[in-house]
Amino acid sequence: MALHSIWWYPISGHSAAPKVAMLRRIRNRMGRKTMAVITISRQLGSGGEQIAKLLCQMLHYAYFDRDLMKQVAGESELPVAEPIDYTEYDYRVQNVLERMLQVRRLVGQTLVRWPSGRSEIREFYEHESIELVRFLVRAAYRRGNVVIVGRGGQAILKDVPGVLHVRIVAPLVERVRRTHHTLNITRAAAVTLVNERDRAAAEYLKRFHGIAWDDPTLYHLVLNTGKWSAIRAAQLIVDAVHRL
Repeated sequence: MALHSIWWYPISGHSAAPKVAMLRRIRNRMGRKTMAVITISRQLGSGGEQIAKLLCQMLHYAYFDRDLMKQVAGESELPVAEPIDYTEYDYRVQNVLERMLQVRRLVGQTLVRWPSGRSEIREFYEHESIELVRFLVRAAYRRGNVVIVGRGGQAILKDVPGVLHVRIVAPLVERVRRTHHTLNITRAAAVTLVNERDRAAAEYLKRFHGIAWDDPTLYHLVLNTGKWSAIRAAQLIVDAVHRL
C-alpha cells in the first residue's frame, strides 16, 4: 500500500489527514534492519488495526491476515485448502453449521473421525482451529518481520525472544464513538457491540490460552489512544522494536 493511501478517523482531536512526511522521516531514521515480531492486543474502537497497518508501512513488515496465513501454511507444507482464521472476534459469532463447513474445507485430505453431538462438534472445531492458529502464529514468528493482531499472539509467543507485545486501549466513551462512526450504527448498538466484543475476547483468551486479556504484565507497552494519536502510538512502538 502506498504512503498516500493511508487514511484514518480522528483520535483525540488530531487531524484525520495522513501524515505522509512524518512517515517518511520515520523510515529514513531506521538505519538498521530488524527481524522482529509485534503482537497487538486491542479493544474494539481503540484503533488497534489502524496502528498495526501503520507499523507495517513504517517497518515494511507483513500483516498477519488470512492471506498471510494461507501463505505461511503453504511454506510449512500444511495440507489445508483454506486455513481457518479463528480469532477472538469470531468467538461465539458463527453457528455450528458454518463452523462445520469451515472444518470440512480445512481437513481436505486428512482423515478425521467426526464427532456426533452438537457440543462435541463445537469442541472439536474449537480445538482444531486453535491448534491451527497456534501453529501458523509460530510459523509466522519463524518467518519474522510480521505484525500479529489478536489471535492470542501475546500468549502463543509469550517470553519468546524478538517479540514485542503491545496492548491498545481507549476510554469506553471514545470506543463507542469511534465504533458508531466507523460502522455507521446507532450509539446503542455500538455500546452493545463493544461490550460483547470485550466479553468474547476475554473469554476466548482465558479459555484457550489461560490468560487474562487485560493483564498489563503480558505486554511491553500498553498505549491509550485516548491520549495518543494513531501515528504517535505507532512511533512509540517502532522505537520499542529497535530496543528489543
